[in-house]
Amino acid sequence: MPTAQDDTFHVFDTTLRDGGQREGISYSATDKIAVARLLDDVGVGFIEGGWPGALPTDTEFFARAARGELELRHARLVAFGATRKAGVRVQDDKQVAALLAAQTPVVCLVAKSDVRHVTDALRTTYEENLAMVRDTVAYLVGEGRRVFLDCEHFFDGYAHDRDYGVRVLAAAFESGADVGVLCDTNGGMLPMGVGQVVSEVIERTGFRVGMHAQDDTACAVANTLAAVEAGATHVQGTANGYGERAGNADLFAIIGGLVTKMNRPVVPAECLPELVRVSHAIAEIANIAPDTHQPYVGASAFAHKAGLHASAIKVSPELYNHMEPAVVGNDMRILVTEMAGRASIELKARELGIDLTNEPEAVGRVVTRVKELEAAGSSFEAADASFELLVRSELEGSEGPTFFRLESYRVLVEQREPGEAVSEATVKLAVDGERVIATAEGNGPVSALDRALRQALATFYPSLADVELADYKVRILDGRFGTDAVTRVLIDTTDHKGEWTTVGVHGNVIEASWRALIDALNYGLRRAGAPALV
Repeated sequence: MPTAQDDTFHVFDTTLRDGGQREGISYSATDKIAVARLLDDVGVGFIEGGWPGALPTDTEFFARAARGELELRHARLVAFGATRKAGVRVQDDKQVAALLAAQTPVVCLVAKSDVRHVTDALRTTYEENLAMVRDTVAYLVGEGRRVFLDCEHFFDGYAHDRDYGVRVLAAAFESGADVGVLCDTNGGMLPMGVGQVVSEVIERTGFRVGMHAQDDTACAVANTLAAVEAGATHVQGTANGYGERAGNADLFAIIGGLVTKMNRPVVPAECLPELVRVSHAIAEIANIAPDTHQPYVGASAFAHKAGLHASAIKVSPELYNHMEPAVVGNDMRILVTEMAGRASIELKARELGIDLTNEPEAVGRVVTRVKELEAAGSSFEAADASFELLVRSELEGSEGPTFFRLESYRVLVEQREPGEAVSEATVKLAVDGERVIATAEGNGPVSALDRALRQALATFYPSLADVELADYKVRILDGRFGTDAVTRVLIDTTDHKGEWTTVGVHGNVIEASWRALIDALNYGLRRAGAPALV
């Protein structure tokens, strides 16, 4: 059984090279350094940084790494590139020279292993392609580099000609390569086919092989695990499955599967709980919203909605979780929706720090209110703060804190110049025995209301200065009614110590926004321990 960081099993990350081919991703050299540090925190064995000499950003990244800007505790840095060009001496090939100039201990070469690509894409002979592999591998090994070979289009080529891809592998290994990576470049394989081919290749050659899978059939992770089951000891993937077309095999799901399902400790034990943090941090750098439903690391990966599930989870969480979420740095969550039963409400309240064990009547009232409000369009599964306020109101009743009372609000939208619209809001409140009126402008109705409300409350509640809107989402719940449709508004708010979400629903988008806004500020005042002045 391999242990983490020994050489019997490789976890090879290609986020910075293959993952960077995803539409919408463009890493700077600084971004690449930050991502590499995060990947090292996960404990991967190899980080493929890019293609030096082919892309200026990659060349800069390797130069900065060589100057000491990137220190890795677990991983070895890898430069990616092609074999020498047809008809060019390896010593004269500029791309090969750039691989050496990158000063990495490991080089991963890509070579054609499908005869059709050799003749139609590379436009050379079968023998010259083999010579290109032999010459480049031998030259780099002679210069002190460890060499892996990515056999591009291996599975498609193997289906067309069972021998040529194996000859490419042999050329690499005879020249000193350590690993031959079988690439499902077009992503069309299924797990049973991958397992069969990998098993056959190992049986025929005895070579050490790896797996690189694209996700065009939604099987990249399954294909990778099937390859390991068949004998592969090197796996490639990308953070969050980033990659061109449908993406690459998600490295976090690969690691999760290998460690927790196949009992292969392929990363250091202390690194496994970093998966969620690293996944989300890399998503931020890539400027891509994290996939909440991503296996292992998504915010909803261990979220439970149905009341039947929650009832069982109350007895034993293991009954509806395939593993302990904390192992990969995640948490179990209970979602509160119209499907919620008493167990769901109790578990969710406990998650929020409210013990309802001895409050059966309050639980019953909350269940009824949730079902009524969700039927009208609310969504408490996405608005924990509004749910917490609802629970506390049922517990506290008239004894609960009231920070202000609304007398009225008004919003105007004025077009002052063509293309320039300004919103103005006026709020009238009762606070601490006083009638307060405030007016403010904003770049939209909700912005104006928010500013007017804060202006009215600022003297009484200075803590609101730290509270601000972080995001605002609007959803039309039934488009059949056009402009008369019910609108749901979700507001994300932060005090720079935490973030919370509130919901408002109404046929009027301004009123829906006001309801979400009032919940947001009330929740923020509760968090700050503000006194009730009404």
